[in-house]
Amino acid sequence: MIDTHSHLYDEAFDADFPQALARAVDAGVEHLIFPGIDSSVHQRMVERAALTGGRASVAVGLHPTSVGENWKQELDFVEKRLAEGGWTAIGEIGLDRHWSDEYFHEQTEAFRQQMIWAGEADLPVIIHVRDAHDTVFEILESLASDGVRMKGVFHAFSGSIETFRRICSLGDFRVGIGGVVTYRNAGIASTLTDIPLGRIVLETDSPWLTPVPYRGKRNESSYLGLIAARIAAIKGTTAEAVDIATTATAKELFNLQ
Repeated sequence: MIDTHSHLYDEAFDADFPQALARAVDAGVEHLIFPGIDSSVHQRMVERAALTGGRASVAVGLHPTSVGENWKQELDFVEKRLAEGGWTAIGEIGLDRHWSDEYFHEQTEAFRQQMIWAGEADLPVIIHVRDAHDTVFEILESLASDGVRMKGVFHAFSGSIETFRRICSLGDFRVGIGGVVTYRNAGIASTLTDIPLGRIVLETDSPWLTPVPYRGKRNESSYLGLIAARIAAIKGTTAEAVDIATTATAKELFNLQ
């Protein structure tokens, strides 16, 4: 399995990073993707990835909730890192109005610019969107009309089948399915019945969004199999089939060797 969205470099794992990584490997996770957030965590993310023995790939990007007064400097940091090369994706980028609207206009500018950079570099994006889907679609539709090439994953997808189809109409997109799918009455469960398995990638978003039966505790990549098993149950197939399909999709999308 591939965990396409893990913050295993987060401070939550400072005390047991090697052990958490070993548990993930023992659980069948062969690779992890570390999404960027901002300059404050970038170095730790890179250093932790280097300790995985090639089991982690790193993305670079400015997270919407990190867009603030110094957003232009943060965007410059992303641009400089992109010039260095070697990244597996641009992300985690997007829009988030859940906590505050104060810098929402700046979020849209940062998101648009990073999408353009991704198209120029032929890199996939990792898109985070919360309480701002309409604006995300407006931006993506505008970029598509301008001929910007777009591919990537909508992280923590929880939308309707209509939203999924709209996403696919805009580019070569997949949806990231994580621990929420294991929650009782999770709406994404019914949507998944109509989403082709080849359009799904697995993710934990550890240390957040912990799947059942560990909900309420710190999440970690070793729980990825619980998500695969739940997807298998919803789609009437086996966890092995989910593993094979999602791993192939992740390898192709993120150009993993």
